[in-house]
Amino acid sequence: MKFNINKEDFQSTLEIVAKGAAVRSTLPILSGIHCITEGDMLTLEATNLDLSIKRSIPAFIEEEGEAVIPSKLLTDVVKSLPEAAVHVETTTETASIMCESSSFSLKTFDPQDFPGFPEVEQTLAISFPFSTFSHMVKRVARVVSRDESRAILTGVLLEVHDGMLRMVATDSYRLAVTDIDFTTPSEDFTAVISGSFMSDLAGLSDTGESLTLALAENQIVVTYDGTTFINRRIEGNYPRYSQLIPETYETCAIFNTKMLIEAVKRTSLLSNKTAPVRFDVNKASQTVQISTASQDVGEAHETLGAKIQGEDEEIAFNFGYVIDGLSSIETESVQLELQGSMKPGILRATEQENFLYLIMPVRLS
Repeated sequence: MKFNINKEDFQSTLEIVAKGAAVRSTLPILSGIHCITEGDMLTLEATNLDLSIKRSIPAFIEEEGEAVIPSKLLTDVVKSLPEAAVHVETTTETASIMCESSSFSLKTFDPQDFPGFPEVEQTLAISFPFSTFSHMVKRVARVVSRDESRAILTGVLLEVHDGMLRMVATDSYRLAVTDIDFTTPSEDFTAVISGSFMSDLAGLSDTGESLTLALAENQIVVTYDGTTFINRRIEGNYPRYSQLIPETYETCAIFNTKMLIEAVKRTSLLSNKTAPVRFDVNKASQTVQISTASQDVGEAHETLGAKIQGEDEEIAFNFGYVIDGLSSIETESVQLELQGSMKPGILRATEQENFLYLIMPVRLS
């Protein structure tokens, strides 16, 4: 196999495909990238048996063939090369990579041992602008659980139903929900997809193209910008999150979003990320006192004006969770809805923005 390719194109493709390669596996070949040259195209494939990624890009092909090259080494080598044409040439055991005055020789795997790229039958597909997909994922993915013992919570729930596309994530301490109007396909679309996988997709460059999600047995198939991703869906019943969202509230406080974020961050300078931040809502003065306390360090208090309706209230939340929720709200004002000191609080934009963030409170001492 011999080919020449632009370094920038090669590097960007490697960085995408390499995410499918196994980091730790009993099968060493899964740590490699399968390179195939045919016609005037270079195809790169990687799989860890749960996630498979394939992307084809134009290249000047001198000799057709295939090779499996260690993913991390190949990516690091190409990234280090000068901005010029890259020449790759392989034998049965080695891959030579040359660019201007630089040359590397890497040991390769036998391509006959590399698993074939999955062939799946897609049953239902939806497409929408990548920018929309990325924006929705970034709002909810930070909420997914990192606890692998509750696998269903490590995923993002994606639903299409009654003219609406919705993404949901929860770690049982907070819940994020975002939705958009969407032309519903002939059947409802529901899948729980790995949160880390969704975040990786959302981090891709926006080329202006649409992204397509398709169901296939127990897998999800994503196609975008010439790349195919096939990932195993997370099996199980997602929590009935709608039952957690209150229909009414006893207290509502409307803040300037930027001022609230700054106040919470300032008061939390005396505590760590997991420490509680306290909200004392006073209707008579139309103010909310935000405070934190640490026995070893001291106390911090901040009084913020707000438009308050309902009853006075005292409640505390995890500082990091509050900041995560506020960071996803993009309107000038934010609304905090409360039902008591031991019931969930709701953060939502005051304008119609189709985003809701629920936080479980911390018991007041």
